[in-house]
Amino acid sequence: LSTTLLALLALVLLYLVSGALVFRALEQPHEQQAQRELGEVREKFLRAHPCVSDQELGLLIKEVADALGGGADPETNSTSNSSHSAWDLGSAFFFSGTIITTIGYGNVALRTDAGRLFCIFYALVGIPLFGILLAGVGDRLGSSLRRGIGHIEAIFLKWHVPPELVRVLSAMLFLLIGCLLFVLTPTFVFCYMEDWSKLEAIYFVIVTLTTVGFGDYVAGADPRQDSPAYQPLVWFWILLGLAYFASVLTTIGNWLRVVSRRTRAEMGGLTAQAASWTGTVTARVTQRAGPAAPPPEKERPLLPPPPCPKAQPPSPPTASALDYPSENLAFIDESSDTQSERGCPLPRAPRGRRRPNPPRKPVRPRGPGRPRDKDVPV
Repeated sequence: LSTTLLALLALVLLYLVSGALVFRALEQPHEQQAQRELGEVREKFLRAHPCVSDQELGLLIKEVADALGGGADPETNSTSNSSHSAWDLGSAFFFSGTIITTIGYGNVALRTDAGRLFCIFYALVGIPLFGILLAGVGDRLGSSLRRGIGHIEAIFLKWHVPPELVRVLSAMLFLLIGCLLFVLTPTFVFCYMEDWSKLEAIYFVIVTLTTVGFGDYVAGADPRQDSPAYQPLVWFWILLGLAYFASVLTTIGNWLRVVSRRTRAEMGGLTAQAASWTGTVTARVTQRAGPAAPPPEKERPLLPPPPCPKAQPPSPPTASALDYPSENLAFIDESSDTQSERGCPLPRAPRGRRRPNPPRKPVRPRGPGRPRDKDVPV
């Protein structure tokens, strides 16, 4: 587990470094060009207005930049009758939506301490609440799309299309319908409403639905959009788009879990088959080779046999011989074999003890005209 985690961390770091190199190569020349153009415009203004000092112009530029960051419109002055505000009801509703969705465009920021304090508690409560709503909407939306795709699958199955191909087609239809509803259609709507190019519109759509939210392009930020319902409608599109993306990610996660389980089961079966095959091959090789011969022992010098023990009178029978007959007989057989190998006479059985009679043969039934066996007692 630690090795996998470290490998994943190294992959993410490599991905970040590669992204940083690409973005620097693409954006740094544009930044330097914009800085040179600003310096040229500033020098041109100072030459045209010699009464304005360089320090005063710098202070003016800084104040203008702060005002733009606070939501001020540079095209609106104090004498105009424009009613546009970055904090009207529709814009404030859209700003609240960007908080709980964690998008945070940044084109409009809080400037008061009271607003920042309220935003802290508002985000802590609103983000989990929106997460619960997003899960519910994603479940319903995914079920509706899958139910509609299920009817199409039934049609394909009636046409005797293979089930594996039907699954692939249903997954592609799920992605295609979602992209058509929540990516392509909003792209053309924003091209018309915001006067953006297709690249700018699809850039805004993807940046929004992935909750990146840079803030360089924001729907409804143009003062010409004076409709109070425009930005709330955009927020509801964000809700459905995020729910669709959540259902797609859930489907991908379930598919990966199923693939992982099948892979583990197949690997376990392959491991068991390999172990069985190895055991079978080992047994066959052992049978063909035969049992291994013991290593040869070193020759020992021949020694004279030990003297035979003198015959002693047998001891009277004790209870141990009767209590443990099997042990006693085994000891006798072993001692007799040993003494016979040495060439010693075996001790005679005591006169007082009778040897057990040999087992009798079973009596055969006597048929008519058949002589009686001589060995069988009557």
